[in-house]
Amino acid sequence: MAPGAPPAIATSTGPFAAGPIAPPKEGSYLGAWVRPEHLTESGRLTAMTAWEKSVGRKMAIVNTYRRFDENFFNASDEQFAARGTTLMLSWAGGDTRLITMGRYDDLIRERARELKAFARPVMLRYRWEMDRPNLRAQMWSGEDYVAAWKHVRAIFTAEGATNASWVWCPTVEGFQGGYAADFYPGDDMVDWNCVDVYAGTKYDTIGALMRQFLEFCASHPTKPVMIGEFGVARAWGTDQRAAWLRDASATFKANPQIRAVMYFESDPTDNKGPTQQFQVSDDPAVLGAFRTSLAQDPHYTPMTAATRTKKKPGR
Repeated sequence: MAPGAPPAIATSTGPFAAGPIAPPKEGSYLGAWVRPEHLTESGRLTAMTAWEKSVGRKMAIVNTYRRFDENFFNASDEQFAARGTTLMLSWAGGDTRLITMGRYDDLIRERARELKAFARPVMLRYRWEMDRPNLRAQMWSGEDYVAAWKHVRAIFTAEGATNASWVWCPTVEGFQGGYAADFYPGDDMVDWNCVDVYAGTKYDTIGALMRQFLEFCASHPTKPVMIGEFGVARAWGTDQRAAWLRDASATFKANPQIRAVMYFESDPTDNKGPTQQFQVSDDPAVLGAFRTSLAQDPHYTPMTAATRTKKKPGR
């Protein structure tokens, strides 16, 4: 599908209530998850270094994934943070009803204390894609998820772990299906609104894919918006992939409430087939479209470290 003029829906320019990680005054942060060849500390650093060299700039935000019972920070995180890059922890969470019953309070307190000791602002994307059908057995319902979110955040606040901006991030399919908003904890509980969006099994412009999400964001104008994961599948071929990336950049610019975008530079080993492969660094033309439309565009030059807000008591 050939892109037309991108929709301009989420047009709020603030002021935003975003927690410790403030959005840039103009433009958008650019970040990524880059899957390493080997899931080791050195492998992770090598993969990100190679990606940044290929696109010609450092990432403002580095995404990383953590199991519910896994420590938040390791040596590579310290190295990313030391150079001024913001970390986004995508934290898997657990069974919502067991969380609200207090079964995991000790684990949650341990994670909160670890975050506080890190002493730098981070983005915490708690149980992203909670609206996926395959997570329903753990999430139970939107109401249960909201209760668990509030329980976890209350423990973090009680422990003084107030150096995270809390990122709420369903799937674009959840907004298309009309059920993602059921999981929303509320403006007072969320710092950044977010979505994961892919041209995977279906090829369409990113604006068309996330129209319902942008409409949701427009109804919450004090919340900055993040695209937590985005990608265009290998199945669609070089020309369509490059066009999709150029249109994605135009769509981000047309919706200035979007203040952070995170590419998913990965061909996940557990997802079979080219409709689930999103790596662009091995296709020179597609990588070139990413470089010119995103990495080298002045709209995406802000680095998070320059515009952090001071921590507020209890937040």
